[in-house]
Amino acid sequence: MKFTDIGIAGAVVIEPERLADQRGFFARTWCEEEFAAHGLSNKLVQCSISFNRRRGTVRGMHYQTPPHAEAKLIRCTMGAIYDAIVDLRADSPSYLKSFGIELSQENRTMLYVPEGCAHGFQTLADDTEVFYQMSEVFVPGCSAGHRWNDAAFGIAWPLDVSVISERDRTYPDFRAAAVNR
Repeated sequence: MKFTDIGIAGAVVIEPERLADQRGFFARTWCEEEFAAHGLSNKLVQCSISFNRRRGTVRGMHYQTPPHAEAKLIRCTMGAIYDAIVDLRADSPSYLKSFGIELSQENRTMLYVPEGCAHGFQTLADDTEVFYQMSEVFVPGCSAGHRWNDAAFGIAWPLDVSVISERDRTYPDFRAAAVNR
């Protein structure tokens, strides 16, 4: 696997290295030792999928708060997404920096999202599926988020929104939420 830093502390883009022959190819997408060698969490306790029917669907910006903060490994197994993260760790050198990348069934690229970063995506094709691997189990009481289009994050979503949940649409503004803590 090829690990590329993206300017957000602890976040990396991971590209599988394909071993190709006449049958197709083989590629590793997870290795406990390689993740540990790159300083990434090598604890995976839960996997989930998100299926999205319509192009332009937005999910995010989600994260879990301590003591159940989670790292995520994201990849798109069907269709394509614009995947985005933002660093919410006040003590991080990349605090409030955002990053976005296209993940698709064609490029098979993955995004590693460290604890303390919010994550979201927008589908670029109908019938898109996203596969998540997480370092913590989902704990509803620790689930949190901020508006997908919060100006504090500066994420340039590529499409108009076609579908978004009421929860995601009405999450608090980041700066307003910080004042109310």
